[in-house]
Amino acid sequence: MEYFFYFAQCSDGSLYAGYTANIQEREKIHNQGKGAKFTAGRRPIKIIYWEEFETQKEAMQREIQVKKWCREKKEKLIKE
Repeated sequence: MEYFFYFAQCSDGSLYAGYTANIQEREKIHNQGKGAKFTAGRRPIKIIYWEEFETQKEAMQREIQVKKWCREKKEKLIKE
């Protein structure tokens, strides 16, 4: 099974980082107002970046790593 680390861009321009096993389903869940309190009030969201991993643990570790970064560094990653 594949797992993904992702960035979603919210309607207010903020970025949300998360992980999932299904990118399309996760975007749908966020846009239904479910899944994360952060995105519930910032809909609609669009997943704009993702990285694929073999295990859930790897995707979670990447999320933890990237959440510590400043916005500038996150945006640089997305652009690359």
